Amino acid sequence: MVATFLLDALFVLYVFAGVGLVLYGFNCYFSIFLFLKNFKKNRKNDKEALENFLKNLNPNDLPKVTTQLPVFNEGTCVERLIENVCAMEYPRHLHEIQVLDDSTDDCIDISRRKVAEMKERGYNISLIHRTVRPEYKAGALKAGMAECEGEFLAIFDADFVPEKNFLMHTIPYLVMDKKIGLVQGRWGHLNRGESGLTLAQSIGIDGHFVIEQSARSWGGLFMNFNGTAGVWRREAIDSAGGWQGDTLTEDMDLSYRSQLAGWKMKFVFDVIVPAELPADVNAFKSQQYRWAKGSLQTAIKVLPQVFKSKVSPLVKYQSFMHTTHYSIHPLMLFTAVSAFPLLAFGHSKLASIPIWLFTIIFTTIALAAIAPSTLYFVAQKFSGSIGWKRRMAAIPLLMSLGVGIAVSNTCAVFSAITGRKSSFIRTPKQGGNTRTTNFKQKFPKLSFIELFVGAYCVFGLLEYIDARIYLIGPFLALYAIGFLAIGTLSILHYIGDLRTSQT
Repeated sequence: MVATFLLDALFVLYVFAGVGLVLYGFNCYFSIFLFLKNFKKNRKNDKEALENFLKNLNPNDLPKVTTQLPVFNEGTCVERLIENVCAMEYPRHLHEIQVLDDSTDDCIDISRRKVAEMKERGYNISLIHRTVRPEYKAGALKAGMAECEGEFLAIFDADFVPEKNFLMHTIPYLVMDKKIGLVQGRWGHLNRGESGLTLAQSIGIDGHFVIEQSARSWGGLFMNFNGTAGVWRREAIDSAGGWQGDTLTEDMDLSYRSQLAGWKMKFVFDVIVPAELPADVNAFKSQQYRWAKGSLQTAIKVLPQVFKSKVSPLVKYQSFMHTTHYSIHPLMLFTAVSAFPLLAFGHSKLASIPIWLFTIIFTTIALAAIAPSTLYFVAQKFSGSIGWKRRMAAIPLLMSLGVGIAVSNTCAVFSAITGRKSSFIRTPKQGGNTRTTNFKQKFPKLSFIELFVGAYCVFGLLEYIDARIYLIGPFLALYAIGFLAIGTLSILHYIGDLRTSQT
């Protein structure tokens, strides 16, 4: 009786997890719909508005802009960042640059030298260095705002390389529409072809920017600032309560508070800022952990305000789906580890399901499962980049990658839910250099759990095949490949980084 009760309870939880994955999956189709519906019209309108603005522009009528560069121990790329920001086309007397360098290594010396060099060349540039880092990046941006001169604030992380026309292609939208609080650019990729890992990441990021950010902006939904490659109206930041460091995604947090205060967010599809993708799987997992935990922290913080606000039910629902998106990882992990115990239901439960209901369930699950891949396909097709068809072959790699980080991101989600505090750990960058950074990774202890879960999924897959129950087989195969690959790569990349640091 006890065993039957536990299996019944497990089956109910399994169904609940499956429904959650289906809802998140089908939300991809909704994003694709909004994107396709508005793509041509919005790009055309943005292009015409920008051309008309620039055609009648008197450069002296442009507003004062402050570009903020938050940096922490990123000596490999800080010089490149400063040079590219200084090279942006904007009247020098209207462009202030702040290097917000909280570094504790030789990066601060590199920043000082570069800032002094650019100041001698006539740029309005300054360095702000904090010896202690309260609120991490949010605190650095807040400290910069206390001294800045600009009405608008452009922000770039250290690994980004903005084009010369970035400000001239973003500031006009803020000038033309006083209700816009943020203009967000699209991320590009400096090292897309470096490895299978960076290629897979680029496809995933394109899915977020090309489809999801476009859909949210053009569909009247709440969207988020991505922490870099965007321009804020200072008034929008102040009216929302300013930068706050109580979450690991201060960018998403401020975005939601600003939109709740009545400001609009605009995504500009054709302003692309290339950046560096993590080439080390442990750095990638660390980045994803921060994003996953920060998103759930933001959800816990802002969703009660969203639900109490007067925005439409659709905006409320999409805000929930947006801020809790990383919940798919604990749901995936649960379905993976519970599949084998539920084999007991193979004959007793599954056999009792009517064929028509089984067909509906199978079709629904299949459509939800391919939804993310469909989104990535559409994103690549409309991204405007060359070679998108060849990159489609990397989607299975991206799927495995997304599954494999489920253990790490599940820890992140529960860390957010339980209110556990953690520091802001930056993602190490190479800056286009062959030498490594002085950032040392900790031993990836979770890799052993990932390897165990992967082996467990292989065992479960074989048992399902032996029982001739094939519906769950493809999912278990994907789980097994993903967990085994991520666990193995985590150890191999750690060893490689260790050897490099010793030479």
